[in-house]
Amino acid sequence: MRVARRSFIASTLASLAAPAVMRLARADVPPITLKLHHAFSAVSSVHEKFLAPWARKVETEASGRIRIDVFPSMELGGAPAQLFDQARDGDADIVWTAPGLTPGRFAKIETFELPFLPSRRALVSSRALQDFAAIYLKEEFGEVHPLCFSCSDPGVIHGYTPVRSIEDIKDLKLHVQTRLGGEAMRALGARPVPMPSEELPTALTERVIDGCVDPWHMVPPFRLNDLLKTHTEFAELSLSSRTYVLAMNKPAYERLPRDLKTVLDNNSDAPAAGMAGTMWDLQAHAVAENVAESGDVIVTLLPEAVAHWRRATEPVVAAWQKDMKEAKVDGGKIIATAHALLAKYAILPEPQPPQVAPPQQEAVTHPQPPRSAGVTTTIPNTANSPAPSPVVKPAPLPAPQTATQTPAPTSSSIAKPAPAVTVARPAIKPIHPPSAHVAVPASPPAPAAPVTQPAIHPAPVVSTAPTVKPVSPPAPAPAPPPKTLNIPL
Repeated sequence: MRVARRSFIASTLASLAAPAVMRLARADVPPITLKLHHAFSAVSSVHEKFLAPWARKVETEASGRIRIDVFPSMELGGAPAQLFDQARDGDADIVWTAPGLTPGRFAKIETFELPFLPSRRALVSSRALQDFAAIYLKEEFGEVHPLCFSCSDPGVIHGYTPVRSIEDIKDLKLHVQTRLGGEAMRALGARPVPMPSEELPTALTERVIDGCVDPWHMVPPFRLNDLLKTHTEFAELSLSSRTYVLAMNKPAYERLPRDLKTVLDNNSDAPAAGMAGTMWDLQAHAVAENVAESGDVIVTLLPEAVAHWRRATEPVVAAWQKDMKEAKVDGGKIIATAHALLAKYAILPEPQPPQVAPPQQEAVTHPQPPRSAGVTTTIPNTANSPAPSPVVKPAPLPAPQTATQTPAPTSSSIAKPAPAVTVARPAIKPIHPPSAHVAVPASPPAPAAPVTQPAIHPAPVVSTAPTVKPVSPPAPAPAPPPKTLNIPL
């Protein structure tokens, strides 16, 4: 009996100590290291606002048992077009790449690169593409373990002169990112010039090309707006977009313990696609606002005009459907599914950027003299005719004021579908009077009119007087506010 009792106590103590021993043993095991490779720079939004935060999130939820080393700018070698094969072959564990870098290899995902099919909002397109992938792309990407898919912000026509109609684009030599983007340019009468993005600055400086059809996120790294001072956007739809995939090596995924696979799965698919889409949209909005602040002209074509451009590119869609039919794929059904998914996610709210601007930026920006705001033009109809004059409508009058009020800071705006996205930006010194008609978003208040006194103190005047009717003789009548452009997108 004594022996049996001793054996029972020993086995009980061993079972109680086992979890602690396993935890200690697990703590001694080094984390599983994964290499994430991509072609964007270390200061790009793709790296700083998506891939690096995504990797840190996975590491945190894995309690340090996974380590993801991110290698930007092709630091592990090779060319951007080889990234997919690097993930397939295990030269990298995870890659972020554009399938369109190898034209014709991934035919079904090109659905979201057809002209005027994706939404102008990358978040909407990315979520729709992720659902689309679950239906149609399993075989096409069967050589890897896809973590998420995404669609970039839409292509914008950047040029030396404004493009307000199809006639304005005829015979222009324009850089394009994708195969179908080039076909769309041919259908519109332009001359597509595909080239690596790194060659864009030189090609523009030497006037090898007349402009480019590239998303807003490419403007800062290649300083496109240093030479190209006019930009044409399209309301609601995207003339040209590029698809991306975050792909993982299959054996690397299968080697993970089950609980670590769960961590990766929880940070894949819809959550990761939404994170990428939000990054694209916030970056595009911020870049467009900065470009307008520098005095560039931004033209936004309204839906009526976009419909005319869309009809002109219908042969591109028809040719793609014919190619799909030869591959025994129903292209029409695929397009219908894409439209349905885009409509499903069109109700997603606009991403909101951080609302607090860094104090050091405010200190630098506030003393600067006001700059001329970029003129934003809307084109209601451009069917092979000169652009009509922009519709001008008075802004709503401010509420009656009871005391002297300094003009509220104003920022140049890009023509965006309402509701406009509010971007946290440093305070800007008010303009007295504005140098051009400026389109102001619906959300910020209209600037209050300056009083007609000969001098205005720079510091804001706060009134402590009781409420006085606006018609009282001592109160000066407010001057009419500056005109604004009505931008119904």
